[in-house]
Amino acid sequence: MTILLTIAVYFGILLLISWLTGRSGNDAFFRGNRQSPWYVVAFGMIGASLSGVTFVSVPGMVLTIDMTYMQMCMGFFFGYMLVAFVLLPLYYRHGLTSIYSYLGDRLGKRSYKTGASFFLLSKFTGAAARLYLVCLILQQYVSDDFGVPFSVTVVAVLLLIWLYTRRSGIRTLVWTDSLQTFVLFAALVLILVKTCSLLGLGFGDAISAVWNDAHGRVFEFSDLTSRQHFLKQFFSGVFIVIVMTGLDQDMMQKNLTCKNLRDAQKDMCSYGILFIPANFLFLSLGVLMTMLYSKYGMALPEASDNLLPNIIAGGQMGSMVLVLFVVGIIASAFSSADSALTALTTSFCIDILEVENPKSRFFKDAERTRKKTHLVVMVVFVAFILGFKALNDTSVIDAIYTIAGYTYGPLLGLFAFGMFTRRHLSDRYVPFIAVASPLICYAIDFITTRTTGYRFGYELLMLNGALTFIGLSFISTPNQSEAH
Repeated sequence: MTILLTIAVYFGILLLISWLTGRSGNDAFFRGNRQSPWYVVAFGMIGASLSGVTFVSVPGMVLTIDMTYMQMCMGFFFGYMLVAFVLLPLYYRHGLTSIYSYLGDRLGKRSYKTGASFFLLSKFTGAAARLYLVCLILQQYVSDDFGVPFSVTVVAVLLLIWLYTRRSGIRTLVWTDSLQTFVLFAALVLILVKTCSLLGLGFGDAISAVWNDAHGRVFEFSDLTSRQHFLKQFFSGVFIVIVMTGLDQDMMQKNLTCKNLRDAQKDMCSYGILFIPANFLFLSLGVLMTMLYSKYGMALPEASDNLLPNIIAGGQMGSMVLVLFVVGIIASAFSSADSALTALTTSFCIDILEVENPKSRFFKDAERTRKKTHLVVMVVFVAFILGFKALNDTSVIDAIYTIAGYTYGPLLGLFAFGMFTRRHLSDRYVPFIAVASPLICYAIDFITTRTTGYRFGYELLMLNGALTFIGLSFISTPNQSEAH
């Protein structure tokens, strides 16, 4: 009952923020009227980047790869700098609402539609999969106690998200994401404090214990074939940020609500710096959890994702920690799910329906079209999640994450070609190149694994983008200035 009451209060606050920040019109929904304070955007972006799956999975990473994930986080920082000083100036210079409209201006309409379609596919599957896993946790810790069916849990969660985003979209999310980031880290810090207390460790002792623990290893330099080698992790981190933040409408839409480019750059740089200690705290919690398991004589779970939930559900940390855990899961899940819902609505309205194009049949009724699209996107999310439940196979979710990863490669290639060449494309062939590149990557990964034992990690993203770039080069010609 305490958990349910806490959740109800939390949602009440979200709806209050929605009412206070609410403005009618597509400009508020798509662009936040370009009035968002940069520091609010920066703080809220942290929560939007950390899904409910991250809250569970990152602490569990220490069981399999120690703290080597920090190598990728270091790469993330430099990726954020590139987004701030290369991509954001481009978006602000063109006055973009949807970042994929740049592809239309530079490469052609089919390139534009291809980029937007790859985003929609990736975000629909990836965001729905993440929310599905979070709904399973809510079902286990909340709904089952009241006999509520899983389908009702899913509909209730999506309906609540739709309610507080339906009127002002991104204008509201800038503020609700900040609240959710605060709740997420309050839960994380309080769980850390409780863990240290149970272990009898002070602040300094906890740092020393994590540093000296066998799972406290951060760097891997010795084994070049390892997926955790520093160079692979670092450069993968750089490119993951470029494509999954800089080329992702979901993540960039908030930055484009800042008053000007300078504010957006301050937002991105601050967010990039804060992301490193945020992940360090999650990993440190994972190391401390392994010590707690040892103290209580508990066997470490076979599935790394169960490291945190198992001990909390077991009651060793008390009922208040369980409440904090559930609220933290909700905060981290909703800060990513609500922005995904808004970004998908924005991209579909602007990129596919072209509601802001005077030649479009949707132009005269743009706001009504946006409201209908927002509702339809919510319903599709419900259908996806219930479909995952019907399959009842977590390997399907893993496959969806893998597919979502493949879809960012063509976006990387398209934007790189547009920004770093002046060549003219045969635009009608672009969709074929964009589809062929991930398929070739899959074939290369499959053959390499079978013949050499080497399995590609995140570096496959770079290969995917490179293949797309090369393919686009073959269907391009020099423009007039290059020819002379």
